Amino acid sequence: MSERRVARVTEIIAASPESFEDAVRVGFKRACKTLRGITGLRILEQRVAVEDDQIKEYRVRMEVIFVLEE
Repeated sequence: MSERRVARVTEIIAASPESFEDAVRVGFKRACKTLRGITGLRILEQRVAVEDDQIKEYRVRMEVIFVLEE
């Protein structure tokens, strides 16, 4: 019989000057400092900040899914 679990979702925004993939890693690493029991991420949006006709920053808005403790 599988155990019963309740999960919560929180939304964060992370940024990187390198890439979208790096922005996801930055956000995940930061979330791990505060949240326990992370089971997944869902990328909701990707955006790019532009300055002087150059890509300045890659940004991701994502949901962090984690299991609530008993």
